[in-house]
Amino acid sequence: MSRLLTAGAVAVLSLALVSGAQPAGAVSAPPGGSFPARIELPDGFQPEGIAIGPGPTAYFGSRADGDIYELSLRTGEGRTISQGPGTPSLGLKTDRDGRLYVAGGTSGTARVIDTETGAVLRDIPLATAPTFVNDVVLTRDAAWFTDSNRPQLYRVARSADGEPAASATTVPLTGEWVQGSGLGANGISTTPTGRALLVVNSTSGLLYRVDPATGVATEVDLGGASLTAGDGMLRHGRTLYVVRNRLNEIAVLRLSRSGLSGRLVRTIDSGDLASSTSFDVPTTVARFGSRLYLPNARFTTTPTPTTDYWVTKVRARAGD
Repeated sequence: MSRLLTAGAVAVLSLALVSGAQPAGAVSAPPGGSFPARIELPDGFQPEGIAIGPGPTAYFGSRADGDIYELSLRTGEGRTISQGPGTPSLGLKTDRDGRLYVAGGTSGTARVIDTETGAVLRDIPLATAPTFVNDVVLTRDAAWFTDSNRPQLYRVARSADGEPAASATTVPLTGEWVQGSGLGANGISTTPTGRALLVVNSTSGLLYRVDPATGVATEVDLGGASLTAGDGMLRHGRTLYVVRNRLNEIAVLRLSRSGLSGRLVRTIDSGDLASSTSFDVPTTVARFGSRLYLPNARFTTTPTPTTDYWVTKVRARAGD
């Protein structure tokens, strides 16, 4: 299995421009606009997932109704490109051909959206209720989805040209995996070699290396570090970023090549942010160049149509 497709990490100088009159829910560019530290999302949007690329274009999914929102990281200008089905859009990933993969939460589905047109290319059933399809990672031959309610993953095959299949295969999590109570499998990534998957259990705080062929899970030795409240994950080389949502921080881990061990090297928290922004329950993370971007889900705030939401930028360190 090849390593994770990191389209979001490719710095392309051209900017995806938004032209014409802005639709309802659009956000105008802030003054000065050169990769601002805080980028506003539409009021009431309730973001959860983020995907970036190609270029400095980011995509967000709404927990409220599943809308997909596109914005420029350079200017902050954005628009809704795809109307949701009325069910959540959670974890997101883009491929190099303009497809956006969307974890469908309680709908038990995965959607694949054309980022140029907003059209739904695939609406793939994964599981029936009770289910919570939470996050997704892409490999060269598959899209992998987690289910926080069940000890299993879902594999959607991808052809040589990246075309997704119309159905999925369920892969039970076995071996050392312990489901426990509360949210189970949440964020998902790949090991540095790309030969296996990494899955965090939000409640236990344990990280697992999963054999994609069998579903056998092995606990990753983190030297005693805990990843409770672990949400979205992003691997860049041998660095793994794990968002700890309600703790308002990102755990930065250095992994072995196999992914069977790792160590906590630092924590990114409010002290690492520009004065113009803040964390308020960040959920997922994506990277563009040397910058990390995180949407703030604000789980501790009762959502209303006028509740404000934003994206927080933080710089990655050299060597990450």
